[in-house]
Amino acid sequence: MNKIYFDNAATTRIREEVLRDMVTNLADVYGNPSSVYKTGREARALLDKARVQVANILRADASEIFFTGSGTEADNWAIRGIAKSYKDKGNHIITSNIEHHAVLHTCEYLEKNGYEVTYLPVNSDGIVEIEDLKKAIRPETILITIMFANNEIGTIQPITEIGKVAKENGIIFHTDAVQAVGADEIDVNAMNIDLLALSAHKLHGPKGVGALYIRKGVKLEPFIHGGKQEAGKRAGTENVAGIAALGHAVELLQNEMQEKNEKVLNLRNMIIDELLEKIPYSRLNGSREHRLPGNINISFEFIEGESMLLLLDMKGIAASSGSACTSGSLDPSHVLLALGLSHEIAHGSLRISIGMYNTEEEAKILITELEAIVKRLREMSPLWNDFINKQ
Repeated sequence: MNKIYFDNAATTRIREEVLRDMVTNLADVYGNPSSVYKTGREARALLDKARVQVANILRADASEIFFTGSGTEADNWAIRGIAKSYKDKGNHIITSNIEHHAVLHTCEYLEKNGYEVTYLPVNSDGIVEIEDLKKAIRPETILITIMFANNEIGTIQPITEIGKVAKENGIIFHTDAVQAVGADEIDVNAMNIDLLALSAHKLHGPKGVGALYIRKGVKLEPFIHGGKQEAGKRAGTENVAGIAALGHAVELLQNEMQEKNEKVLNLRNMIIDELLEKIPYSRLNGSREHRLPGNINISFEFIEGESMLLLLDMKGIAASSGSACTSGSLDPSHVLLALGLSHEIAHGSLRISIGMYNTEEEAKILITELEAIVKRLREMSPLWNDFINKQ
């Protein structure tokens, strides 16, 4: 196990108090929440409580929260469900070219089934331009799906403005907020968000649990057919202990959000400033201003990101070279390419994602080790040697 963990955008460590309650619930509250007897009613009470806890952090109503098996399922359900439910109105969807693959691959699937998708470009900071969004709207546009914050570069999109455009044009607005919940204030009503996806394991909860916010009045086809669970919208006996753990984790995070984010932001800024100062030919990817408090994505020229990861791992430090969901791919990040980076520079990127358990001491160790690793890798790089010899 790594001694220092800086990959919180991929997943987070489950909180001890959340884990304790989850284990207790698994052992003791084992009834089916659809049953009318006492054990079933106890399970139902846990679901009802979690629904309120999740609704509170979104400023939503508990009746608008539906539990899923993951954030990916929530994204799929939102996009495919709207496509089916509103097919009589139109077949056009608008998204961005830096979305998580849960959104991109779902849109690609719909393209093969008679739908048209516009993939909006982003600027050099990774932000969608509102004018580009307005120009992309057609009479047959039924859905805008743009993520709240990017999982690789941490850029936060102008969600309120996007929601305003969607509402003015009578278009459903979905946002993948898996990275944003607990890291930024979210008010689904003020932001005119109609559908929102989130995931427990990004919030110090368990894996295998997510939720979809569905605004009252929005028609959405069920994603899984069977029983009448989740108000008839998502069949299958609910993961009671996991859902209760999601609710518990969300409530704890909401109570500590300001304090946690200030701590994480200070560590983030220290790491960025130190790395950019100490390591030449490095650059921060994404907006410095409109950025998640715990996200750092830096490219180091003349070296390869996977080599950095392996050497960091040997030092007991976990980080990422991009999205964990695509780490098996040899292709450079589609997000970094969308910013205009070359393949070579994109390949030399490192994502450092800070969480509530990271310390200043760990940050200093990371900076020291990374400075030495980059120096070592560049000394081994023919590209670096050629560059230096030409100076």
